[in-house]
Amino acid sequence: MRVLLTNDDGIHATGLLELRRALLEVPGVELSVVAPSVNQSATARSITTRRPLEVEEIDFGDGTIGYSADGTPVDCVRLAALGLVGGPPELIVSGINHGSNLGDDITYSGTVAAALEGVVLGVPGIAVSQQSMAREMDFRLGEDFDFAEAAAFTARLVEELETIPLPTGALLNINCPAGDALGARATKLGRRIYRDKLELHQEVDGRRIYRIYGDDPSYHAEEGTDFAAIADGCIAVTPLHFDLTATAVLEELGDFDLGRLIGPAAEKVE
Repeated sequence: MRVLLTNDDGIHATGLLELRRALLEVPGVELSVVAPSVNQSATARSITTRRPLEVEEIDFGDGTIGYSADGTPVDCVRLAALGLVGGPPELIVSGINHGSNLGDDITYSGTVAAALEGVVLGVPGIAVSQQSMAREMDFRLGEDFDFAEAAAFTARLVEELETIPLPTGALLNINCPAGDALGARATKLGRRIYRDKLELHQEVDGRRIYRIYGDDPSYHAEEGTDFAAIADGCIAVTPLHFDLTATAVLEELGDFDLGRLIGPAAEKVE
């Protein structure tokens, strides 16, 4: 199986390197690595369209190589899919991210976006994130991480992927707690509580510099969510898909005469 490994923390990030070593041990895996040359956290599904991408070969020092690109995580997946590493990938693995990707935060995540590109390409995707040893429940980055268990869990999942219920058009978003996991759960996405506010940081030469992202986001305490699993010290495995259509609203819109909006508005009768 051709596996592409990428991330959003950059090709030299410890999380990616540890997961790379674990995946190299999985029988039958033909591993390629294409990752950003610098940190691209919170770039979501952004792509580079207004300039060419610079790619550099990286020697990992163990007889294997990878490629760094001065683009986004999605750029890296597209480079691989379009022929940079030979055949197109049959599985996208993104991570291990330095910090959790829980609840609504996934919409900002470059880690999840790279795995989601697998859905676009019609192949499975796995995003992997690690809570820091500070056990934060938000996106503030801790300083100390232990990636060993997350790497081993992901490698085992890849090894047994054929037996895991993962339908076409879905990806698995994995979040691992700090310390030894007390179990692993299939979860749904939780809901984040953001506390963003507009704060004037300083004024320089007539320019205003603002902070808008709060430093203390919380979450809704709800059983069955990824937040609940991590809070309980368990690995959270959340299946995601790309169908954003609001089906109920679509049915209601079907009963509305949208065609009449093409012409001029009818005059109101007093």
